[in-house]
Amino acid sequence: MLVKICKGYELEKEKPNTSEDFFNRSEVVYIENGEEKTLHVLYVRFFDEQFSDFTPYKENPIFQIGSKGITFKDIVALVCLIRNPEFRNRKRIYINTIEELTSYFQGIDFEKLPEIFHALEEKQGYELQSPLEYNVQSK
Repeated sequence: MLVKICKGYELEKEKPNTSEDFFNRSEVVYIENGEEKTLHVLYVRFFDEQFSDFTPYKENPIFQIGSKGITFKDIVALVCLIRNPEFRNRKRIYINTIEELTSYFQGIDFEKLPEIFHALEEKQGYELQSPLEYNVQSK
């Protein structure tokens, strides 16, 4: 699987009576078997204030790649895809509990994430061979 883009952003209200401004969206664009796919992960924005409880990161941006700051919302969809390869068959995921979000981050080898973003910045893509490479248990 060739990862092309990992990005996250805060949703904004499109209409006054909607609740988009309570949510963030994280996206990962990748190519698998010659087909470009995108996984969208929608989650409650408040969880961005909690990420230091289940990751080693203490503040946003969580790390720097060149002059670009990588934020927590930039990694959420990538981590979900790594932790649950079945998500390759999905386009959208909605996470509404901190327990569910935390479960995707358990066992992730956080030291390898900057390597992915560095390749995205320098080579415009990263070849993800096996999601198991990014789990701490597989060391």
